Amino acid sequence: MILVSQVRMCGVLLTLLGPLGGCAAPAFRTKQIPATVNWTFDHGAPVRGDVTGKQLALVFTGGHYGEGTASILDTLRQHAAPAGFFLTGDYLAQPEYRALVPRMLREGHYVGPHSHAHLLYCAWEDRAKTLVEAADFRADLCRNIADLRACGALPAGEPIFFIPPYEWYNSDQVRWAKDAGIILFNFTPGSGSNRDWIPEDHPRFVTSAQILADILAYEHRDPHGLNGFLLLLHLGSQRADKLHPQLDPLLVELKQRGYEFVRVDRLLSAADGG
Repeated sequence: MILVSQVRMCGVLLTLLGPLGGCAAPAFRTKQIPATVNWTFDHGAPVRGDVTGKQLALVFTGGHYGEGTASILDTLRQHAAPAGFFLTGDYLAQPEYRALVPRMLREGHYVGPHSHAHLLYCAWEDRAKTLVEAADFRADLCRNIADLRACGALPAGEPIFFIPPYEWYNSDQVRWAKDAGIILFNFTPGSGSNRDWIPEDHPRFVTSAQILADILAYEHRDPHGLNGFLLLLHLGSQRADKLHPQLDPLLVELKQRGYEFVRVDRLLSAADGG
């Protein structure tokens, strides 16, 4: 279980510091995080935005499996719901998936990196134990960013938001990313949405219907609901019981509960509140 701590960001500057390991990325504008905003951090990375408003961000990660992408895009378009798509080199290497990136951008979604080779940054049994060198981290991420830019994503001068591979990291990667002008963030824990990759033969398998029910039950149970939530789902998986057909009823219900869907870069951007 990931432990998080909620903190008040009083006058803290989020400084985006320049190019990543030689990638052509100009220094970004320094942004002021409003003193009234409460964010949640884990190992130095944001995992939840401002809990005082009924806004949440949908984020999708894609690797080898991405068979749900077109259906997900159809559902998001139907609901006029912007989202964030975070893609690995493996995803982009598959022509049928890479061809959907222009659609993601055209329909107003954020497209960002999820690493090129989907490296495991730190040990599962000991999170403090870093398994990659800083140079390898930078080279892998630089390649991912370059590939995305070749698809039209990540325009120069805009902040780069990054979900780490396996959604697993420690403070080393947060620091390396910050030094390179990248904002490493992760999904908000608690709802169980991230279990949608688990196949039927895995002991932790949960049906898609149950995952949907659990997300909505968590919304009811959390004192802040899903305010500021970074709700993570996967673009595909090995499982037969896919979650993406449940996306439409999920969005319908969340709308009925009063939530607004905002892009992840806007949810986590100080510019939105300033």
